Amino acid sequence: MSEEHRETGTGWPRPGEPARPSGPAGEPDPRPDAPDPDELSPLAPVEPVPDEAEPAEREAVPESEPEPGAVAGAGAPSAARRFSSAGAMIAVLLALLGFTLVVQFKTTSTDPTLAATREEDLVRISSDLDSRERRLRQEIELLEESQRQLRSGEQGRQAALEEATRRADELGILAGTLPAVGPGLEVRFSGPAKAVSSTRILDAVQELRGAGAEAMQIQGTDGTAARIIASTYFVDGPDGALVVDGRRLTGPFTIMVIGDPATMRTALNIPGGVVASVRDGGGNVTSEDREVVEVSQLHAPIKLDHARPVS
Repeated sequence: MSEEHRETGTGWPRPGEPARPSGPAGEPDPRPDAPDPDELSPLAPVEPVPDEAEPAEREAVPESEPEPGAVAGAGAPSAARRFSSAGAMIAVLLALLGFTLVVQFKTTSTDPTLAATREEDLVRISSDLDSRERRLRQEIELLEESQRQLRSGEQGRQAALEEATRRADELGILAGTLPAVGPGLEVRFSGPAKAVSSTRILDAVQELRGAGAEAMQIQGTDGTAARIIASTYFVDGPDGALVVDGRRLTGPFTIMVIGDPATMRTALNIPGGVVASVRDGGGNVTSEDREVVEVSQLHAPIKLDHARPVS
């Protein structure tokens, strides 16, 4: 391009444009079909001539995407990840909500009675259920109270049974129907028949009972024994023998007695008592303390014909 063209701002004509006249600036266009310069508005826009090469160039050069971080900055990926996590959480919550609504709808729809029931009827049904629950709770409380009473009664019955058993054992020992064991004395009577007669033996039994004897039995030298109870009787037999409740015993005789040894020994040795009377008759009485005395001989139960317990 020449220096003249660069100064005036004019350049070479574009392809397809008619060549401008080379006349001096400001002169009219010598072309016969040129428009009048006066008719041209200085403000009228001049339509640009489309550049035919420009579309091809635009199509040939693709737009390059900006690298991450070059334009949007370093925080864009993390923000996108946060938005993705929040979106996933919202989707899960919405799915759960939809599932719950579907289940509730199906549950409600499966009961046609409740679906067709009026609101007043539903309120009445709810009230009836509450009342039934209260009644059931009251029944539970009553049953629990009955259980406590039964347990308490069972304990009372158990205690009464234990007391009755203990009393029956005591009565069995006194009646001679049960064996007994405990501390006591072993008293031995020896001598002529006159010295150890049934009267002397009965006196000795009475003294021992008065001193607290709880269980007694008498036996002879041949091993025959008899349980001594309240109804026991003593009779002199032939040849110095002793008959006790129908059983014949031969001397010397031994009484096994359960009780306090010291008290019973003192009772036998009082002046003018059993020991003194036997010795006066030519006999002898010896007593020995025992920590364990066994009274094993039993007496047949007595059948009462007339006596009855008072109810």
